[in-house]
Amino acid sequence: MTMRRRALVALSLIGAASAALAIDYRSVNVPAAILYDAPSQQGKKLYLIKAQTPVEVVVRLEGWFKVRDAEGSLAWIESRNVVDRRTLVVTAARAEIRQSDKPEAPVLAELEKWVAVEFVEAASPGWAKVRHRDGAIGYIRSTQVWGL
Repeated sequence: MTMRRRALVALSLIGAASAALAIDYRSVNVPAAILYDAPSQQGKKLYLIKAQTPVEVVVRLEGWFKVRDAEGSLAWIESRNVVDRRTLVVTAARAEIRQSDKPEAPVLAELEKWVAVEFVEAASPGWAKVRHRDGAIGYIRSTQVWGL
């Protein structure tokens, strides 16, 4: 195998590994979902999680996801209770949605801890474009939210 061919194979393996390591965030799509200690409705019920809450999928089994929440807790949820739509949740005591991705930009909305917003797209480093349920669309600092 030529040196060039080896380099191309190595690059494609690195790309495949990077894709495999991508974090899979999803959102709860029912008013309240039960989280369990095992992938079964017969498992111990741990707590409820509300609609639009982001979760990170860490394990997939048929009909179930093992997920991590914003506080780092791991639990099982029925896969039918989550969707691919991305949301973020405020983890700072207060967060601001700003008109642009600049710290001096005008504030469009102030949010309290645990408020969920819809993730629109990545912005400049350290920022995300979001939509609040009341209609405000703007930018929030990535250090103030979880789910990116």
